[in-house]
Amino acid sequence: MLVLISLSARSQTKEVVVKEFKVNPRRIDQRLTELAQSGRQPNGQTVRVAFTPADIQGRAYFIGLMKKAGLSVSVDHAGNIIGKRKGKNPAKKPIAFGSHIDMVPDGGKYDGAVGSVGALEVIEVLNENNIITQHPLEVIIFADEEGGTIGSSAIVRPFSSQSLKELSQSGLTYYQGIKAIGGNPDSLNLLVRKKGDLAAFIELHIEQGAILEKENTQIGIVEGIVGIERWDVTIEGVANHAGTTPMNMRNDALLAAAKLILAINETVTGVEGRQVGTVGKVEAQPGAYNVIPDKVILGMELRDLSDEKIFQLFREVERRAKDIATSSGTKISFKQRTATARPSLAAKLIQDNIEKSAKTLGYSYKYMQSGAGHDSQNMALIAPMGMIFIPSVGGISHSPKEFTSANDVVNGVSILLQTIMAIDKE
Repeated sequence: MLVLISLSARSQTKEVVVKEFKVNPRRIDQRLTELAQSGRQPNGQTVRVAFTPADIQGRAYFIGLMKKAGLSVSVDHAGNIIGKRKGKNPAKKPIAFGSHIDMVPDGGKYDGAVGSVGALEVIEVLNENNIITQHPLEVIIFADEEGGTIGSSAIVRPFSSQSLKELSQSGLTYYQGIKAIGGNPDSLNLLVRKKGDLAAFIELHIEQGAILEKENTQIGIVEGIVGIERWDVTIEGVANHAGTTPMNMRNDALLAAAKLILAINETVTGVEGRQVGTVGKVEAQPGAYNVIPDKVILGMELRDLSDEKIFQLFREVERRAKDIATSSGTKISFKQRTATARPSLAAKLIQDNIEKSAKTLGYSYKYMQSGAGHDSQNMALIAPMGMIFIPSVGGISHSPKEFTSANDVVNGVSILLQTIMAIDKE
């Protein structure tokens, strides 16, 4: 719902006229359902991995909707779908908003799709009420978000030719995949936008967690998207016969690794805040029942909105690791992975406008961080960024069981509309 307040001078006293423009729940639900038909499987599940025929079908469906809504539609060099709407003042920078429609291989119909359909609904409501914004508007449907935010990455930084040779989740190389969806991988670096090219970027998204539902809160105001740092942790012990080596004479790399996993958890939970730490990979060698492991490789990941806190936690893990290595007669070393994500903070002005919109519409809200990566993380490098979260039932995402109620989707789209109009008046 969009609330506009105008002043009428038909009398000496100013008359306040309030108009309420509501989003269309039936249209939103219908489009989410229709989009889910692209990649529909015999078992009823939708599989729409980027660059596949199902993705191409879904993109064609969405481009058709964008054109019917009067947007000037193009596909950029990275395969991003861009829908433009003129504003009253062409000198103003565009306000951009949108999300993605590609899916993980075993995903659900709300991740990305809600933000994409919601962005188009904003355009529909503006059209129906003959509202022309001061700023030009851009609806952006990003290419291959799930495979590494490929489309949004190409908008904000140069793309290496080597990375285009890597295989995507579709089985095609990124070079082949981008060409398949109408992009031009040979000209990717011409796509890069400068900081300040956009007035703002806003993304509506399902939470993909259980916090909003658990706390019975309608809207999440995202403070930022967490940074992600990863390490390969190698624990080296001594392989020996499992039957003949006494327990007090072992240098068991896996036992030391188990103690380290517990230490990582204690370190992360022992500090106030919303940081998270995970050991998601364990590889023990030689991997036999009757051999004491002599080598274990762990995959450790730390996430937080603060780089400083991430590395503070890491230094404490290193300290605990030294004690464990000494007591277990093992050697523990850390190798930081190069592919990391820096924290991206949402713009205070956009957060404030989301909060004001929630208050205007009477929705409950809370400030929260995003523990998952999004295209907004890249867009924050070139524009003030904001994100709106709505509840995920059971906190389930990246699953066919992913679900967000129609009411919550409508709430999120209404906040998106209200926020864009507030930013337009800044």
